[in-house]
Amino acid sequence: MNPDQLDFVPFDADNHYYEALDAFTRHVPEAMQPRIVQWVEMGGRKHHLVGGRLAKAVANPTWDPIAKPGALRPYFEGNPERLNPLEMLKDREPLPDYYMDPAARVQIMEKQGLQAVWLFPTLGVLYEELIKQDVDAVVVLMQAFNQWLYDDWKYNYDNKIFAAPYLSLGDVDAAVAEVDKVLGLGAQVLVMRPAPVTTRLGVVSPFNQQFDPFWARVNEAGVTVVIHAADSGYSSQGYADDQFSSAGLGSGGGPNLRGFAIERAAQDWLIQAVFEKIFDRFPNLRIASVENGSDFLAPMFRKFEQTAKKSYWWFKDHPVETFKQHVWMNPFWEDDVDEVVSLMGADHVIFGSDWPHIEGMPQPLDYLVELKNCDDDQIRKIMLDNVTALNTPQPL
Repeated sequence: MNPDQLDFVPFDADNHYYEALDAFTRHVPEAMQPRIVQWVEMGGRKHHLVGGRLAKAVANPTWDPIAKPGALRPYFEGNPERLNPLEMLKDREPLPDYYMDPAARVQIMEKQGLQAVWLFPTLGVLYEELIKQDVDAVVVLMQAFNQWLYDDWKYNYDNKIFAAPYLSLGDVDAAVAEVDKVLGLGAQVLVMRPAPVTTRLGVVSPFNQQFDPFWARVNEAGVTVVIHAADSGYSSQGYADDQFSSAGLGSGGGPNLRGFAIERAAQDWLIQAVFEKIFDRFPNLRIASVENGSDFLAPMFRKFEQTAKKSYWWFKDHPVETFKQHVWMNPFWEDDVDEVVSLMGADHVIFGSDWPHIEGMPQPLDYLVELKNCDDDQIRKIMLDNVTALNTPQPL
């Protein structure tokens, strides 16, 4: 199927902006900036210092010039032309205005055949990890970043762009206050990283009962929480460098465990959500896993079956059914989407293009080719109906 054959206009559940130069400083008091984000010039180029450490997540956080959307698609397709990934990134362009301006973004969305998008950070999901031990700094980062996001994008722009405020749980009272604030400003979707929570007293699961005031507020509001691919702080146990960095791409070092097990953070988060029975305590919760992949689903479900038998007294409902009721999956386009549909049901699968990132689709609706074995009803659910429902709050 191609876009011209659709009898509806899709809703993309994974679009991104590139952060403005002052996104991490505009609303941060000057005295706090050394604990959060500062600009520094090294070797004639600008970089971010995050908590006083050089951040290497991207080589050029000014974004100008920028690699084109989907530049690495051939690499993720199996690299049939046997090109070095760095060769794929050489074709750059001046920073387009639609990466930073909502009015311009709406115009490009119309040309792309999209009616709406969920909009997520690029760097904004990477920096909490670098300062997580400084909980006060994390709180200020969350508040300041979300205020910048509202300034530049709003949380609901023209009922077409739904930008997700970023939530951190290290200080649960601050997290609850931030949820109240962003919901009051029109937020219809929230985003956080799939990671354990660093508090002032130590590291704990996000489903520990100390965070129930946060989950209770989300449950009451009926808004969807997205766990989005991020720097989740996972260790490769010495097998590879754990630093989240663009350095080394195509350097000849070969694959490593950190890149191979990219789904691990989301898998652990989602498993623990079921094991700690967060959905029993808050049955109105809806969780969407975006840009985290889905290859772990089949073995995870098998493990759920085994666990349900061994710990039969623990679960109110079967863990697989609990998962399928409360979680929606956005498969990587290179995943076996048919398998995900068979496991989750088409009504719990959502389309996300990762546009305009280099790992995503050159054009959002290029994703349609991955749905070649789905019928028309399944395609409509995946490309429109499911995320439309998730984007509509269901308050208690």
